[in-house]
This record gives sequence, C-alpha cells and structure tokens, in this order.
Amino acid sequence: MSPEASDQIPARPNDGGFLSKQRTIAPANFNRWRLPPAALAIHLCIGMAYGFSVFWLPLSKALGIKQSLACLGDMSLVTELFTTTCDWRISSLGWMYTLFFVFLGSSAALWGGWVEHAGPRKAGVVSALCWCGGLVISAAGVHVHQLWMLWLGSGLIGGIGLGLGYISPVSMLIKWFPDRRGMATGMAIMGFGGGAMIGSPLADDLMRHFATPTSVGVAPALLVLAAIYFLFMIGGALGYRVPPGGWQPRGWTSRPTGAGTAMITSRHVHVRNVWGIPQFWLVWMVLCMNVSAGIGVIGMASPMLQEVFGGQLIGQHLKLGELDQPSLVAVATVAAGFTALLSLFNIGGRIFWASLSDRLGRKMTYVVFFVLGGLMYASVPISAMAGNKLMFVAAFCVILSMYGGGFATVPAYLSDLFGTQMVGAIHGRLLTAWSTAGILGPVVVNYMREYQLRIGVPREQVYNQTMYLLVGMLAIGLVCNLLVRPLADKWFMTPAELAEEQRLAHERAAATEVKSSGAPPGRSSPVTVLLAWLAVSLPLVWGVYRTLLNVTKFFS
Repeated sequence: MSPEASDQIPARPNDGGFLSKQRTIAPANFNRWRLPPAALAIHLCIGMAYGFSVFWLPLSKALGIKQSLACLGDMSLVTELFTTTCDWRISSLGWMYTLFFVFLGSSAALWGGWVEHAGPRKAGVVSALCWCGGLVISAAGVHVHQLWMLWLGSGLIGGIGLGLGYISPVSMLIKWFPDRRGMATGMAIMGFGGGAMIGSPLADDLMRHFATPTSVGVAPALLVLAAIYFLFMIGGALGYRVPPGGWQPRGWTSRPTGAGTAMITSRHVHVRNVWGIPQFWLVWMVLCMNVSAGIGVIGMASPMLQEVFGGQLIGQHLKLGELDQPSLVAVATVAAGFTALLSLFNIGGRIFWASLSDRLGRKMTYVVFFVLGGLMYASVPISAMAGNKLMFVAAFCVILSMYGGGFATVPAYLSDLFGTQMVGAIHGRLLTAWSTAGILGPVVVNYMREYQLRIGVPREQVYNQTMYLLVGMLAIGLVCNLLVRPLADKWFMTPAELAEEQRLAHERAAATEVKSSGAPPGRSSPVTVLLAWLAVSLPLVWGVYRTLLNVTKFFS
C-alpha cells in the first residue's frame, strides 16, 4: 500500500450518502498534511467559546446603551432569564461559560461512539450547524432581550457543537499520524486555544461597526460571526478524510522504540469498557487536576497582577486601592496586555508540549507538567512578596503553556493506553473531567479569595494560600499519573470484537474495496496543501498580530 494513501474508491449508490464515513476514505496519493488545517478550521471557530466574555460588558448595557439599566436588587436569576425591562448582570451572562464546558464534555461523552461510526465529516457538519445555529439563536435572544435564548442557543446547542467539533478530528489525526500522535493532535487543539485570539478582536471590531445610538451592536456581530464560522467549519468538515484500515506511513513500524513506548499498545479497547478500567480514571484525574489548577489561574491572573503590584505596574509606589481613576485605567491596560501574553503561551504550549511528548513519552510529559508546574505555582507568592514582576510573569507563562499542553497531549496518551480504534469516543468520555474542572477550579479559587478577604488578609496577599492549594491539586495529579500502568489483557477487544467494531466503523469494507478497486490513483497537489494551510494561517497570524499589540501595552 502506498505510504500516504489508498486507492481511489468509486462512489456507490449504497455508500450511505455524501456525509457518510465511506465517502471520506482518502484517495491514492492523498497528502496527510491536508488534515491538520481542516481540523484547525473547526477548532479556531469553536475556540471562540473562550472569548465570549467580550460580549458581557456590551450586553450588560443592551437597553441602557450608555450605562446599565439595573434590575431590581432582589430579582432572581430565573426572573432575569425572561425580563425585558432591565439589563442583564455580568454574573448572569457568565453562566454561559459553565454551560459551554458542561455541554462540551457531556456531548463528547454521549456521542463519541457515534462520531467513530458516523465519521468525522458528518460530526463536523453537525458541529457547524449546532455552533453557528446557536449563535443565530443568541442573536435573536439579544434582539428580543431574552437571556434564556442565549443560554439555550450558545450555551446548550452551541455547547453540543463544541463537544462534537472538539473530538471530531482526534481519532482521524491519530490514525493518519501514528508516528507523531502528539504533534498531530497538538496542531488541531492549538486551534481551540487560538479561537478567542481571533474571535475576540473580530467581535469587538464588529460591535463597534454595528453600534448605533440605540444598539450596542451585539446581535448583528453574532450573525456575522455565525456566517464566517459556518463557512470555515463546513470547509474543514468537507476536508476531512480517513485512512483505510491497515494504513501506515512509509518507514514507520507499529512497534516503536524509545522513551515511553512501553506504554504504547497495538491492541484496542472498546469504549463501553472504559468506565470500569482503573487507568481511565487515573488519566481522568490527571486531566481534571491539571485543568482545575489551570482554569483557576486563568480566572485570577489579571486581577492578581493588579492587586499584588498595584501602582508598580505604571511606576507608582502605591497600592491598587490608593490609585486615582486614570491610574486604575492605566493599570487595567497593562493587565490586559498580560492576559494577551498568557493567551500566546496557552496556544504555543499546545503544539510545543504535545510534540515534545512524542519524544519524552506521554507519562513523563505529565510528570514534567506536575513537578515543574508545582514549582511555578509555589514561586508565585515568593515573587509577589519580593516585588519581582519578571519572575511572577514568567511563572504564569510557563503555567499557561502546560495548561494548554495538557489538553493537547491527553488524546495521544489515551491512544497509547487504549489503542486507536475508538480513541475519539474514549477521549469524549474523558472530557467529562474538563466539565468537572470547569466548575471545581473557579469555585475553589473564588471561595478561597473571598474567605481570605473576609478574615482581613490584605488584597495583595489573598492569593498565597490559593496558590498552595493549587499545588496540592497538582500533587494529586502527579500521584495518579505515576500510578498509570499498561492495561491487562482482559480489557482489550478480542479479534472477533475488533472485526465487528471495524465493520460498524466501515473500516473492513474500506480495506476490501481498496484492494479490489481498479480505479486510477488520485492526486494530492502541493498547491492544495499550501492553500489549506494559508486558509487557517492567515486568520491565525492576524489574531497573533492583534494579541501582540495588547502585549506591547504590558511591556511598555
């Protein structure tokens, strides 16, 4: 079989339709490097979930325009969902984040098996319909001023789109890049971290463009974003291709040697069995602890910088509470640059650490995350007390790189332990750890901060105990990671079970047709690959440029 492809498979009337997995089997001479841009096209769009806070302030003034038209102080959250007479509170809008990640993890867990059988193209199209359709429903909700429509549209329906879009390319990329599993998934999942870097400034520009004396411009901005994202996501989904059963790249052996290869299996586990496998729950805890700590840091990084260093950020030796209004604005501007800097490390860490895991091994990479991360978390109170801004910022940058790296490395970790046959579905179930962490991390951090303030701890010191608590979370993750061992034979599918699963996933039929087809080989032009990369690289470069403009505010 050719190193990068299969033979052309002619269309058949009973192949399940245009979106079916059978239609996505790659033609001959297919260049596998076309797949990462397709995955990036979807992940860069759904990654806007991280940047949705750009809408909170304008939405909190949707009726008042210049300033918020406040609701009655005793209005319940349920009443606020349906009110049309006052503006929404930012805290109520913030529930969107919880909905995003709860439904992301839930949908990925529920329909991960369906994604394996239906194929990545169909999953990508459904993801586009849910995510972009959710934005349209949210735009309608803004127009009629109904908060429940935002929760339903972007939160619930959009959250389902997030889950399906997030896992749709995982199994495909791992099967196309068995020699570079970490790098392949890192390139795709890098897009989820970079989505807000593009979407947030674009949304801000759109709102400014559509704003009028009677509108803050959010509804039309959401509609434009929905249209742009739909085009990119459909293009990415239609670009998905799956390799035929048994495909492998030239010169690669299924028995790799080197660091971490003792953990790599050539057998396969069925998704229905993973709930009962101890190693699954150990990796679940590994991801949950890493993400809980990271989410806690993301939420506190900007206010922590301002409260710890105060006027020092703008050359004044005053605490934050002693600054006048113009100085507070200047400090907030510096903090915004700091947040932008962290987003770059979050994105870069996804590709860097995931690629490095191909050399170090996945288990050792997570050891680095927890040990080095624990040292970084513990150093933050020290650098804060010493007034060392450089050490403080460097620690947060490393922490955020490993937060992103944890997401990008875990799919390859799963494929090493559980095999590649159903890794997308297993990854979907593991993402419930993300949903849990999305609640656990912020709750722990916010509770600790409020408790410290309540007992009279100065604002510049309220985060010290929190950082040590996060070190404890990383210690739990480290222990769980060290306990991970290769699976016992009883957990793997028998040859008969594997054959049945391959039949359901249309892989056996694909392999048979590849061998019997007399169709001429297809071609994969280097120009096509270049255009695919340009389509996702140009928006990403624009996002990096806009982010760097904010970063300069921090260093200036």
